[in-house]
Amino acid sequence: MILIADGGSTKADWILLDSNGKQLLKTRTKGLNPAVFSEELLQSSIEENNDLQTIRSSVKKVYFYGAGCGTERPTLLLKSIFENFFINAAVEVKEDTYAAAYAVTAAPGLVCILGTGSNSCFFDGANVIGGIPSLGYVLMDEASGNYFGKKLLRDYFYKKMPVKIAKAFEAQFDLDADTIKRNLYKEANPNTYLAHFAEFIFKNERNAYFNKVLHKGIKDFFKNRVLPFDEAKEVPVHFVGSIAYFASDIIKDVARYHMVTLGKIVRRPIDGLIKHHQKQLQKV
Repeated sequence: MILIADGGSTKADWILLDSNGKQLLKTRTKGLNPAVFSEELLQSSIEENNDLQTIRSSVKKVYFYGAGCGTERPTLLLKSIFENFFINAAVEVKEDTYAAAYAVTAAPGLVCILGTGSNSCFFDGANVIGGIPSLGYVLMDEASGNYFGKKLLRDYFYKKMPVKIAKAFEAQFDLDADTIKRNLYKEANPNTYLAHFAEFIFKNERNAYFNKVLHKGIKDFFKNRVLPFDEAKEVPVHFVGSIAYFASDIIKDVARYHMVTLGKIVRRPIDGLIKHHQKQLQKV
């Protein structure tokens, strides 16, 4: 049996397939970003899942695709945790851009992720070729959930948010300054905490203020994460992630402005990832 997982900072989806590609199990854990979370937190997120505990000795291969797995040290940390937990399995850990690419195309294209964080890469049809390394939610992550969460908080406290919208924002979230600072600077998962504020944009009726915020974020993403690729005008540009899905109209506008060919926009890559591995099993 093989276990496939697509993991971000907020959650990780796990799928168990038998040798014929039949789906046997689907489960979910908390986020497993090794660039953000401690080793203890990563271990506990795996160990507290009863489904994974049940199959830990029967899995023969683990394919994990995750945020924060673009550099060697966090990747090796996560690989070690999985090898210790899935005691009879060979483990392969790759960056989440691979999952995104496998989910949307088998042909060359640019593949972009807009979820809790953001990233982009060129996929040549077989391999992911990165562009600018991602430095995470503090310095980069344009158009991500945490990017928009930061924008909303800044606008609220600088009184740049329209009054009516600010009242609704107050009603939905705890905006006590000490609470916010504690979550950002003393608690785990500050990027996920910031991203939860972005839900405000997508759970309310779209308005001029929200459109302005989204346009700015998507434009920044294209400027820094799409247009620098030489292939940007030559191949389709695909998007994966919840932010991409809910802001698809804005993405289409910005892509049209830059004369970029837009490919697929997929909310969750796990379904496409399953199909990719089922095809790989058929080749064995």
